[in-house]
Amino acid sequence: MPDPRFFESKGALSLEALAKLTGATLSDPAKASIEITVAAPLGRAGADGVSFLAGGKHLTGLAATRAGACFVSPRHAADVPAGCVALIADYPQAAWAKAAAALHAPRRHPAAAPAIHPDAAFEEDVELGPGVVVGPGAQIGRGTRIGAGAVIGPGVAIGRDCDIGPRVVVGFALVGDRVRLHAGSVVGEAGFGTAASPKGPVDIPQLGRVILQDGVTLGANSCVDRGAWEDTSVGENSKIDNLVHVAHNVSLGRNCLLAAYTGISGSVTVGDGVMFGGKAGVADHLNVGAGAVVGASASVFKNIPAAETWTGFPARPIKRWMRETAWVSRAANRRGGEGE
Repeated sequence: MPDPRFFESKGALSLEALAKLTGATLSDPAKASIEITVAAPLGRAGADGVSFLAGGKHLTGLAATRAGACFVSPRHAADVPAGCVALIADYPQAAWAKAAAALHAPRRHPAAAPAIHPDAAFEEDVELGPGVVVGPGAQIGRGTRIGAGAVIGPGVAIGRDCDIGPRVVVGFALVGDRVRLHAGSVVGEAGFGTAASPKGPVDIPQLGRVILQDGVTLGANSCVDRGAWEDTSVGENSKIDNLVHVAHNVSLGRNCLLAAYTGISGSVTVGDGVMFGGKAGVADHLNVGAGAVVGASASVFKNIPAAETWTGFPARPIKRWMRETAWVSRAANRRGGEGE
């Protein structure tokens, strides 16, 4: 179930209602009255949950799922295990996205409520700048300072002795002690998730959270997206420069350093003590081992082992990159000399 501090349940829907909503076909009409309350991934859904099969590479997960129902394409309808009802759709992920939006809704600050909601809780010595908005159920720890125009969303928990800069936006997040969020940074907005549909790409509801552990620094105008379902997390004492993007479901270790314009794509796992040079980029679903160094402007498309330094496009071990760069330089000079 998505964290109820950040998402509200919109009530149960029968399989018949889900099929009608999404245009799917039920594999077993006799089970049309079964009620679904949660939209979840294959590995997290229970008997009251609906999931989806994104493609053949996830068939192992489908076989092990405990979901009560699953959106699948016609060619995978026969692969749905006993006890799980198939919702057959040409675009299973887009159908699931529609179902998820019908089952769950992000909590919002009521438009008619005061800027500082009466249900928000504050410890002693909290400082609020002009124009601050604090949503219902938010909790702010002792000695924390919140700058002018900052927005703290419903249910957000911010620890003690934090410094939240002007016009910072924090939502769907749990923030530790001594965290510094510089001006204009955004924590917890929806990650970039889309699914194909007959009418073009559709947004996939992002039902996860952001966890910022103690001592994290997030630079001005940087963004950390909330997870699609699992959490996006930034480990203790990691320091993130200005204009950095950390995408949904990323797990960033402790004591990491990310220089400006770095981009970490979704579902990347980064070990402790990793350093990223400016404008480094990492493709999705990769692992960067503890103590690794990623050079400036490097484009990472493969897993990086622990304690190695990689750079270049595509990124590779730095010694290999230096040899190749030197060879290309010598070859270019030879050709240039021959043409004179």
